Amino acid sequence: MPDAPLPAPLPVEMGPPTKADPELLALPAPPRHERRLTLALMVLVALCSGWLLWLLRGEMQYAFSPSSPIELGDLVQATPSGEQANRYVRASGLLAATRTIRYERPMEGDSFRLAPIAGNPRVWVEIRVPEGMEGPKFAPPTSFVGRLVPFHEVGIRHRGLETSLSRAGAGAIPEGAWLLIDGSSPRASRWSVALGALLAYFLAWNCFGLVQLSRKVRDTA
Repeated sequence: MPDAPLPAPLPVEMGPPTKADPELLALPAPPRHERRLTLALMVLVALCSGWLLWLLRGEMQYAFSPSSPIELGDLVQATPSGEQANRYVRASGLLAATRTIRYERPMEGDSFRLAPIAGNPRVWVEIRVPEGMEGPKFAPPTSFVGRLVPFHEVGIRHRGLETSLSRAGAGAIPEGAWLLIDGSSPRASRWSVALGALLAYFLAWNCFGLVQLSRKVRDTA
């Protein structure tokens, strides 16, 4: 038997457009002010995290440097080179009695001294003075083991030293000067790696959130 013809589809009648729900219309408008405030705060956190991460880059690189110090010898004759920048070194020298400043850091009982090497004003040394030893009874060391870094790359922990020297009347730092941070080993700088990882997480999370919040909502109806 031949197949029976299928019935023609019935025309679909379009009804009048549905009216908006009055309860939906009564709802308050989206909180645009709070959204802008959230976006601004996320931008600020991302910028601060990226800036601090950039300032910590030298300290983080130093944390992965070899733990065996490079022998520099007498700092009066020594001329540091770029290969020794941000490295763990051992050197000797006599600190100058002039142009010396003393400073402290928050939440640390020890104080610090910054002085140039006598006979070589291009090399400066920061030494730690134990709590209670500051004064005439403290004898500055003549041998140092620590981080050697150009003065213009000292990082976040030593920012403002040049300004402090000028305010104390110690004069300006010579061009191309170096700083030897006595007692600063690569192992002691591992805190910067943990802090850098946390800052990188803040930066990535806020950037991702900014992208998600900035996208326009698509109507899938």
